[in-house]
Amino acid sequence: MSLTWFIAHRLYDGGNRTRKASRTAILIATAGVALGIAVMILSVSVALGFKREVQQKIIGIGNHIVVQNFQSSFSDDYRPVAITDSLVSVIESIPDVTHVQRFCMKSGMLKTNESFQGVAFRGIDENYDLRFLRSVLVDGTIDEPFSGSESSGRLVISQRLARQLHLSVGDKVYAYFFEETLRARSFKVQAIYATNLSEYDNRLVFCDYYTCHQLLRFESDQSSGAEVSVSDMDHLSLVSEAIAKRINHKQDNYGQNYTSPTIKELYPHIFAWLDLLDLNVVIILALMIAVACFTTVSGLLIIILERTQFIGIMKALGSTNKRLRHIFIYFAMLIVGRGMLVGNLLGIAFCLIQNKFGLIHLDASTYYVDAVPVDLSWTWILFINIVTFFIATLALVLPSFLVSRILPARSIRFE
Repeated sequence: MSLTWFIAHRLYDGGNRTRKASRTAILIATAGVALGIAVMILSVSVALGFKREVQQKIIGIGNHIVVQNFQSSFSDDYRPVAITDSLVSVIESIPDVTHVQRFCMKSGMLKTNESFQGVAFRGIDENYDLRFLRSVLVDGTIDEPFSGSESSGRLVISQRLARQLHLSVGDKVYAYFFEETLRARSFKVQAIYATNLSEYDNRLVFCDYYTCHQLLRFESDQSSGAEVSVSDMDHLSLVSEAIAKRINHKQDNYGQNYTSPTIKELYPHIFAWLDLLDLNVVIILALMIAVACFTTVSGLLIIILERTQFIGIMKALGSTNKRLRHIFIYFAMLIVGRGMLVGNLLGIAFCLIQNKFGLIHLDASTYYVDAVPVDLSWTWILFINIVTFFIATLALVLPSFLVSRILPARSIRFE
C-alpha cells in the first residue's frame, strides 16, 4: 500500500477524530453518488423493461414481418395473395428466419342479447405459434391448435371485448358478416386474452383458419398473408431486405404483387414512442452523473478547507503538491466508491423487488403494461459504474489544485 493511499484511507476512516463538518460533507457526497447510481440503474432498467414488454406484445400478435398483397398497404382490408408451399420454403431458407405462418383476416360483428361489437376475425391454423397467445390468457385454455381444414367453432376474444359483450368462457356468441347477403356463424368462447394494447384488444378475435378462409371465399392457396418470425430483433432490417429482394413486387398466379412491411413500419407510432425512452434515459444519465460529480466536488472542497492545517504540516515535512493532490483525490475516490456500492445495492434491490412483486402499478390503457417492468442488464450496470467513476475522478482533479495555493506558514496557524 502506497503512503498516499494509506494517508487518504486514514483521513477517510478517522472515526470520532473526523470533524463534524467533514463527516457531514462525506455523508452528503456519498449520498449524492449513491442516489445518482441508483436512479441511473432504475432508469435504464425501466426503459429496457418497457421496450422488452411492448415489443414482445406487438411482435407476439403481429410478428416481425408480414408478407401480404401490395394493395393491402393502402386498404383497411387484407386483399388475397397466394401463400404457397414454395413461397414459404423460399422465406424459410433466408438466414435468421425461424418461422412462417399463414393467416386470414375477416371483418365482422359479434352480437349478444346485451350488446354488439365490430371485430376483426383472425383465422389461424395448426402451424400458428400459440406460445404468446397462451402466455397472455386471463381465462380459459387453448389445449389444441386451431384447424386449417375444418371448423371447430372455437373463439378466443380479448378481455375488453368480453366485458363489452358480457361474455365468459364457455358462452355462445353469434357472428355476422355483411356481404351481398348477411351470413351468420355460431361460436363458443374458448379463452380470453389481454395484451393491454388497444390496437389488438379492441377488435381482434381468433378462430379457425378454415372458417375465415371459407367466409372470404379465397382460392385454396390464397391467404390474407403470412407472418415471419426473426431470431433477433437486431437482424430485422437484414431479413426484411432479403425478403424484399426475393419476393417484393413479384406477382403470384393471380396477378397480385407481394410486399413485406416490418412491424416497425406497421406500427411506427409505438416504436417512435419507444425510441423516445432512449433519449429520456440519456438525459437522466447525464443529470445524475452531474449530481454525483457536483456533490463529490463540493464535499472535497469542504474537506480540503477543513484540512488546511494538515496540508501545511505535510508541506512543512517535505510533502509535494502532487502527493497532496493524490491524497485528496484518493480520499474522494473512497467517497465515490462507497457511494457507488450503496447505489448499486439500492438500485438492484429495488429492481429485483419490483420484478418479483410488481409494487408500482400503471394504467395499462396508457402504458400498455399494468406494472412498471424492469429488465436488469449487467452490461449496462457495469457501463454506468465505469463511466460514473471515470467522470467523477476527472472532476476531482481541478479542485485538488486548491492544495497548491495553501502556504505552510499560514496554514499551520489556521483554525
